[in-house]
Amino acid sequence: MVVGFGIITFRLRDCRSLKSKRKVVKSTVSRLRNNFNVSVAEVGSNDVYQKAEIGFTIVGNNRMVINSRIDKIINYADGLGLAEIIGTEMEIMNL
Repeated sequence: MVVGFGIITFRLRDCRSLKSKRKVVKSTVSRLRNNFNVSVAEVGSNDVYQKAEIGFTIVGNNRMVINSRIDKIINYADGLGLAEIIGTEMEIMNL
């Protein structure tokens, strides 16, 4: 079994409140969840309204497929245009 996970850090320049941040984060999370069938959640910077950290995880049986899907998820999140990506982390583990 291969488990891949990642964290995408976004800068939300137009957000001036936690309410506007929640709208962007909720939209991003639901789009990633629906398009890629992965587990997604906001995992950090909960009280900072101009920064968001979204984590995701994928389980499969082929390391190359997991790596490819993680790259596609990051590219898709960047292509949404809702926020600027300022950092990404990813790790793939064989269990």
